[in-house]
Amino acid sequence: MNRTATKKATQRGDAAAGQFDYDVLLVGGGIMSATMATLLNQVEPAWKVGIVERLDDLAQESSGPWNNAGTGHAALCELNYTPQRPDGSVDVTKAISINEQFQLTRQVWAFLVENGQLPDPSSFVHPAPHLSFVWGAENVTYLRNRYDGLRENPLFAGMEFTEDPEVLADWAPLLMAGRDRTEPVAATRSLGGTDVDFGSLTRQLIAGLRDRGALELEVGVEVRRLTRVDGGWRVRGKNLDGSGHFDATARFVFVGAGGQALTLLQRSGIPEIRGFGGFPVSGEFWRTTNPELVARHQAKVYGKAAVGAPPMSVPHLDTRVVDGRPSLMFGPYAGFSPRFLKNGSLFDLLRSVRLHNLVPMLQVGVRNLSLVVYLVQQLLASKKTQLAELQAFYPDADAKDWEKITAGQRVQVIKRVPGKGGVLQFGTEVIAASDGSIAGLLGASPGASTAVPIMLDVMARCFPDRFEDWRPALEKMIPSYGTELSADPALAAEVLGRTARVLGLDDTPVLGSLTGPGAAPAAS
Repeated sequence: MNRTATKKATQRGDAAAGQFDYDVLLVGGGIMSATMATLLNQVEPAWKVGIVERLDDLAQESSGPWNNAGTGHAALCELNYTPQRPDGSVDVTKAISINEQFQLTRQVWAFLVENGQLPDPSSFVHPAPHLSFVWGAENVTYLRNRYDGLRENPLFAGMEFTEDPEVLADWAPLLMAGRDRTEPVAATRSLGGTDVDFGSLTRQLIAGLRDRGALELEVGVEVRRLTRVDGGWRVRGKNLDGSGHFDATARFVFVGAGGQALTLLQRSGIPEIRGFGGFPVSGEFWRTTNPELVARHQAKVYGKAAVGAPPMSVPHLDTRVVDGRPSLMFGPYAGFSPRFLKNGSLFDLLRSVRLHNLVPMLQVGVRNLSLVVYLVQQLLASKKTQLAELQAFYPDADAKDWEKITAGQRVQVIKRVPGKGGVLQFGTEVIAASDGSIAGLLGASPGASTAVPIMLDVMARCFPDRFEDWRPALEKMIPSYGTELSADPALAAEVLGRTARVLGLDDTPVLGSLTGPGAAPAAS
């Protein structure tokens, strides 16, 4: 993408007189801003919407395909969403909630495909069975209990369970190759899982809006200041190529800038951000494009996190399809960097410390010493140690087949909770000003997969006087909107079946239709 030539050197419009450059200005060129712009265009097509991105291209941070695992997070396989209770039973509440949210996202994608606003779903989403895989008698019991808690739910219909090594070898050959067959193993499989290229999706959503004249895009602009003006905000920054400055006003600002959202919301001065901090976590994956290996593993397989490991460090061996080329990816291997963005500053963490969040951040550090120890161990881990983690999944793995890639930077939310002090929160959190004029998103997974419900929440909180008028348009995009699919088996089957059909996900082998450069043959 070429840098936009129309940089703003001076403020356009008179905010004091109620005239704004934008109705809505979105900071950050990732999947969240793309989703918000898309939804707003459906409900308010006359509004002037802009996106400001710090880098020279879109989706280069957390939304980039190699900066995340590409899992369409529906809790089909992610064991961190189904914690074990002290009595041994499994709590499936969060898993059901996340699946409900992902179905909203899928319906919007299907609507856009049906209406020609996303031309080719295979350019960003592919079917990929989702498996949970465990070994050891205690873990097998846990997975069986998890399966029993989910299998009757309409959103998890068709989930399979096995403790048979031969069946598991058929589902995912690499998992059993070279494994001791006397070791207890178990797996669940959901054929309705997906692999998603959120970078491609982001670029297509934004390109479509620009082609229709519904969006202005500014790239290479780093936002530095957010200042209140009468009825809105003034957003100022600098062009990173040194060509000038960005200066514009907007009635509403959404900060979808990944880890940098915390810093920008702090600079806005809104009281709602007080007490919030961030804990940055980096990560690495191992990747292989070896055609023989890729052809033998067509699934996303998630295991259990190590003791003391954070939820985002759940190990998984994934099929990935990026630019039509399949590969396998294993990880993540956790690390630490004080940067809030992959392309951020080494001083990001230090600059985020304020008097109002210092105590919560210190409390989190003291209460999560096991996490600190885990991160130190990961940082010091040798290549041999990292290979051993891969071999726990794929016993015959050979290091020479794999290369190391650096994943995107994540900033976990630290928040002050009454009666508890500082708490480290995994997941996402929307921060919105009381007057609804500015909002931002903190946190990480499963953010991209649940972008639609997150942005709907922002719209409901920040535009309460308009939201009911928007409902007919939203229900056109999302036929199940306002209904719990988990409580309506017939509607759940209809929605899942329709979106699978429109998005090309119904029983198509994940690699079978790929013929581009580097594509591997389908497994026999």
